[in-house]
Amino acid sequence: MKIAILSRNKKLYSTQRLIEAVKIRGHQPVVVDFLRCYMNIASHKPTIHFHGKELSNIDAVIPRIGSSVSFYGAAVVRQFEMMGILSLVKSVGITRAQDKLHSLQMLSCKGIGLPITGFANRPDEIEDLIRMVGGAPLVIKLLSGTQGIGVVLAETKQAASSVIEAFMGLKANILVQEYIKEAKGADIRCFVIGNKVVAAMERKAKSGEFRSNLHRGGSSRLIKITPEERSTAIRSAKILGLSVAGVDILRANHGPVVMEVNSSPGLEGIEKATGKDVAGMIIDFLEKTAELKGKKTVRENTS
Repeated sequence: MKIAILSRNKKLYSTQRLIEAVKIRGHQPVVVDFLRCYMNIASHKPTIHFHGKELSNIDAVIPRIGSSVSFYGAAVVRQFEMMGILSLVKSVGITRAQDKLHSLQMLSCKGIGLPITGFANRPDEIEDLIRMVGGAPLVIKLLSGTQGIGVVLAETKQAASSVIEAFMGLKANILVQEYIKEAKGADIRCFVIGNKVVAAMERKAKSGEFRSNLHRGGSSRLIKITPEERSTAIRSAKILGLSVAGVDILRANHGPVVMEVNSSPGLEGIEKATGKDVAGMIIDFLEKTAELKGKKTVRENTS
């Protein structure tokens, strides 16, 4: 197969590992900067052009699309889907996951455990908003934030009010969430492929920090998850329509709660913490999906 890896930087660890895994399995990788793609949206022959030429003979695509460019990235993936090309992650799953508010609402509707979460627009609602999520300490998150950027822990009601007012003054969309104290600055990243959690790691915040993101200096280690945590991760990915996902979970007193579902989870942290060939598992899954798609096409053509 000729497999297009939709990535803005071919030197990134995740991109390099996917290239390696594709080659090992005898396929041809091509890295495509999706922001440099442009599309002809036509019902009779939708096409994608890259570097002045039509992208052709692509058998499958692997999206690696960050939240800051998800709108255009999802549009490119959707275009490949219109062309009948297999995508490891569907465009609808990407758009759902990148909209943090929408994704939490979808998970909530299906009974997935979540931290108490508030969303508001007007400053005169701040006091009741704080009370609604259980009071301080609480966590305030920018909806557009990523890798721990735009996440603030407010220790007191006064601090929470000040931060919320500041964000609202900047016309920023924010979530206000209860602080899960018993998690002790740690979360669990579950890497889901298909209907399995293939790897899991605990991420621990560095001293003096509450954000466990590895980009914020946190550490990681292999961890054994519970059946409930495994089920929660798999269900969360499925609800959002993601065949590959990173599901971030906190261990609360009342059970696992989902903080976020990532449609393009990084490979470096999970592979180094667990020692597993996650990139290889992704390509194996893509091969099986392509095989099933081929069999379905044959059946449809012969029926």
